[in-house]
This record gives sequence, C-alpha cells and structure tokens, in this order.
Amino acid sequence: MSKAFTREDDDDDPSVLPALVSPLPPGAKNFMTAEGAERLRAEVARLTADRPKLAAAATNADAKRDLAVLDQRLHYLRQSLTTAEIVAPSGPGATQVQFGCTVTVRDGRGAESAYRIVGVDEADYERNEVSWLSPIAKALMNAKVGQKVPFKFPKGATELEIVKIG
Repeated sequence: MSKAFTREDDDDDPSVLPALVSPLPPGAKNFMTAEGAERLRAEVARLTADRPKLAAAATNADAKRDLAVLDQRLHYLRQSLTTAEIVAPSGPGATQVQFGCTVTVRDGRGAESAYRIVGVDEADYERNEVSWLSPIAKALMNAKVGQKVPFKFPKGATELEIVKIG
C-alpha cells in the first residue's frame, strides 16, 4: 500500500527518539570539573529514582514518550560520566584563564561579566558557566589579567579586558 494511504501516526512509536549527539567534536576529550560531575551524578540518581514510578504510569503514548526521554537522558548522562576527564581547577592565584577558572571581564562600555569555563555537558548559562568549546571561552583561554582580547558578540565586536581570574 502506498504511504499516501496511511495515517502519519501509524508509524509513530513514542519510545523511538532521535539519538542525542554529543556536542564534542570527534576525538575531543570530555573535560569536566569535579563539581559538574557531581551535579550530573546527582541528576542520574534523581532520574533513576523517578524511573519506576514513571514506568508504572506509562500506559499512554505521552507517558511512554516521557519514559523514553528519561531513559535517553540517563543513557546520555551515564555515557558522559564514563568518558569524563575530571580536571582540577588552577585555584587561587592563577595567572592565565584556564579550564575551571572563573574569569571576570570588562567590555568596552565598562560593564563587567563573569564566566566560569567548564565542560560541555555541565555548561549552564543561567549560572554563567560556559563550555570550554564556546566562542567566548576560546577567546578568553590563556589570557592574563589586564590583557584585552577581541570578541564578537551577536550585537557587535568589542574588546574584553581580563579583570580577575579565580
């Protein structure tokens, strides 16, 4: 029978989701801070604890999809933690921006912002934690206090002065 004569939802299996793809480029190491790894482990524990209740309630397509999403997230987190290389931060007195550092910068208007450079799976923009692969982290890496680095925001280019490294 031609596909034109079937309903679209005949082939929809709510438990089949597109695979989650790592944001890491092929061959890149999965650097992570100890704090980030701990947050991911806590999420795994929480999701693992929630799974039996969700599985018992998975009687309709929406609930089955929710269970599939949870299982997918658990698989992704476990894989990330398995491949993680925990990197200790430089600590106080760091002279260059490195992985795990919090760097405070001043833009051309004098506004200050702080960013912590972390692993791709622990980045949290609400906490000002940016992936080490993000454009801003790449621009700031290895810079020293007082140094100005060029950076292009979506609203335009500027120079960011390194004010503090912690």
